[in-house]
Amino acid sequence: MPSRAMDAVSSNPGNNIISYLRHEIYTANVPKHPSAYGLSRITSSLFLSNGEAANNKLLLYANRITTVINVSVEVVNTYFPDISYIQVPVLDIPSARLYDFFDPVADKIHAVELNQGRTLVHCAAGVSRSAALCMAFLMKYHSMYLANAYAWVKACRPIIRPNIGFWQQLIQYEQKLFGKTSVSMIRSALGVIPDLYQNEVMIGF
Repeated sequence: MPSRAMDAVSSNPGNNIISYLRHEIYTANVPKHPSAYGLSRITSSLFLSNGEAANNKLLLYANRITTVINVSVEVVNTYFPDISYIQVPVLDIPSARLYDFFDPVADKIHAVELNQGRTLVHCAAGVSRSAALCMAFLMKYHSMYLANAYAWVKACRPIIRPNIGFWQQLIQYEQKLFGKTSVSMIRSALGVIPDLYQNEVMIGF
């Protein structure tokens, strides 16, 4: 993603953020999200997918992936030459401590980028664990507030939906990084949810 777009998102937390992100994602010089079964491009060096796509040799080599981060305990990677693999053994349950991996994974993605490489982060479905780690990376290295990081990743991969426990940990991480938060947990008919989920229903995103 162009850095100017990232900067604009960081400084534009208003109600038009969803339409702004849609415009930037779909007009930027990067591929649109192919499907839930392909690799969704988050930045010029970061991709997000499910476990099946992460084991697709053609997809990995076509997108010049050099590092694969497997955020699961249930998906077994097929190891391909010239690609390094990292395991983040976390279950997709609210009580799992994904927070402990926010900094290490973000730092690794950044280091790979500095070495002109590309990282694929995946879990089983590419919906919760891996999406949360991509959001943490955007917060740390692109200075995005959590609400904007979520909107950005969702525009790239519309099916993402981190579990409630991961949201609480992301809010804690945002407080650590910025000293304030852009997302609140609220009560709803479905239980406690991040306020962004309620907003999606209201605006039909």
